[in-house]
Amino acid sequence: MPDRCDAMPFESAPTRPEPELDAASPARSLARLAEQVVHSTPGCCGATATAHTGGDPAEGTTAVTHPDLSALIAVQWEDGDGPVPQALRTGRPAGSDDLLLDDRWPGYRARALEMGLRSGAALPYRRDGLTLTVTVHGFRPRPLEETVRCPAALLGDLAATGLARDRRHRAALVETEQLRGALRSRPVVDQACGIVMYVLGCDAEEAFALLRGISQHTNRKLSDLAGALVRTRGHGLEQELRRFRERARRP
Repeated sequence: MPDRCDAMPFESAPTRPEPELDAASPARSLARLAEQVVHSTPGCCGATATAHTGGDPAEGTTAVTHPDLSALIAVQWEDGDGPVPQALRTGRPAGSDDLLLDDRWPGYRARALEMGLRSGAALPYRRDGLTLTVTVHGFRPRPLEETVRCPAALLGDLAATGLARDRRHRAALVETEQLRGALRSRPVVDQACGIVMYVLGCDAEEAFALLRGISQHTNRKLSDLAGALVRTRGHGLEQELRRFRERARRP
C-alpha cells in the first residue's frame, strides 16, 4: 500500500465532505466512500467499507482501497473477531491505538502487522436495516478517539444515510411496479372469477380463493392463469375446477 500518512495535512480536509453515492450500485458507492475516506483523513493509508442488510455480514458488500486489505477483512470474517466484527456486535467504534501493544484479535493483528499497519479503527452505522462500517488504517499509531472525530466519521454517517435512503427508494419503486402490475391484471382476474362463479355456482370470494390456490399449486402467475381461463371461457376446465374445489375442501 502506498504510504499516505503525511500526504495530506489536516487543514486540507473538507469541513463537510459529501460522499458520492450510486443508487444503482452499492458496491460502487462503497468503493467511492473508501477512497474519499483515504483522501480526506490525515494519517490514513488505506480504508475499507462494508455494508449488509442482515444475516451473515461476510455475505454483504465490501470495498477496499488496496487489494491487501481484502485479506484483512477476510481474516476477521473467518475468525469472527477483529475491529469490524466487534463494531458490528456492539454498535460502537472499535479499534487499536497501536497493534504492537495490543494482544486482542490475534489473527487480525498478525495479518495487519505483516502489512506494516500499526493502527486501525472500525466505525459502525445503522440505518433502517442497513449496517455500514468504515475502517481507517494507518502505518502509525493512532488513538481511537482521534479516528472517531476525523472526517471519516462524517463521511460514514452521510454515506449510511444516503445508502439507506436509496435502498428505501428502490424498494418503493419495486412495490409501485408490483401494484401497477396488479392493477393491469385485475380486470382479467375479475373476469376469470366470474367464469369460475358461473361454472361452480360459488361466490366471488370462493372463486378468487380457488384461482389463487390453483396458481400456487401449479406455480403459475395468477394473471397468466386468469388470462388462460378467460381465453377459453372455462371450456374444458370444468372437471379440473371441480376436482380442485373438492381437494381444497378436504380437512
